Amino acid sequence: MGELQRQLTGVPGLDGCLGGGLLPGTLTVIVGATGVGKTQLGLQFANAGVSQEGNRGVIFDVCARGDSQSHADYAERMFRWTLLSARGDSNPVLGAVFDAEAARADYLHIFDYRGRRVTKQDLDWDQWRHWQAELNARLRSAIAFLYGNFVHGTRRVVIDGVEPAERPHESIQLNLFEYVYHQILRKHPEWVARDLFREAFRAHAADAERHVYPTDEIGCLLLYTAQESFLNEMIARPLDEGDALSNANTLIYMGKIQDGLQVRRAMYIAKHRGSGCSDRILPFEIDDQGVRIVGD
Repeated sequence: MGELQRQLTGVPGLDGCLGGGLLPGTLTVIVGATGVGKTQLGLQFANAGVSQEGNRGVIFDVCARGDSQSHADYAERMFRWTLLSARGDSNPVLGAVFDAEAARADYLHIFDYRGRRVTKQDLDWDQWRHWQAELNARLRSAIAFLYGNFVHGTRRVVIDGVEPAERPHESIQLNLFEYVYHQILRKHPEWVARDLFREAFRAHAADAERHVYPTDEIGCLLLYTAQESFLNEMIARPLDEGDALSNANTLIYMGKIQDGLQVRRAMYIAKHRGSGCSDRILPFEIDDQGVRIVGD
């Protein structure tokens, strides 16, 4: 069996710096400060699925603060893509999961906005327990949203809204990401179906068997907000063992650089396992079509 076709990022000028694109079936982490262009890049990656897999990717939003990520506005302006939102409650509609004619949501905001970070350090004991309970209650919605798209050909997931945490293991958002990545994206589809349908799985077993999809074709882009704004600070930051950044196949930093009397946006490919990649600082600009790499 030959090597799978690389997934294009949809960012002009970037795929050539990545040896042709991202490796399917792997995790790519994009790190950058608020407002640097991560969400636009994520939408470009999701939209590029139309030309490669015949389906756009999906957006899984874990933001818990009051500031909007503007996914719908960006998608409409950049691609005339009208996002259809799924419900984030604990009672997803399961009857249409295998129905090819059913309308399928491509955006899920899993939490209600609370206006504060969701780490153990930022919450008191009761608040922390409440968040854990809410997370557990909403996992089924996450499974239904992702599995329902995968069985119908979606091969890209963008996870947005992850905030920085001094202790990653104490972040509800990162705990949710770890579950989604290992227990949905990388798990055999029939076992994901068992988690979704639970006691009713037997009634859906034949459909689940007919709709097995290749997990090694699903690319995941995690958008991770950095505390640092400047690119050199991100490049210098240590990676903790077990950190999502250290476990990523591809790691890209997006930040500011000082160019004479100007401050510009630029990115740096810090890691791209299994492929050659550019070791240059890559200045970029953002316009109505999103992020694009510009010449030196």
